[in-house]
Amino acid sequence: MYKVLETGGQFTQKDLIRETSLPPRTVRYALSRLKEEEILIERHYFIDARQSLYGLNIPKSGVMTA
Repeated sequence: MYKVLETGGQFTQKDLIRETSLPPRTVRYALSRLKEEEILIERHYFIDARQSLYGLNIPKSGVMTA
């Protein structure tokens, strides 16, 4: 999951399921773990309010802050 997010950009949960070929439950679990560790940023997806966008929490300096 991290490797897909590392490629850059932001992904919806559906995008991540498609990119990783992992089951939805596994993707949800991985996202929750990354969020707990403050590695993941969750943002609102304005095109479809039912979904969120996920990306890595990497500041401009390129060093993670967790």
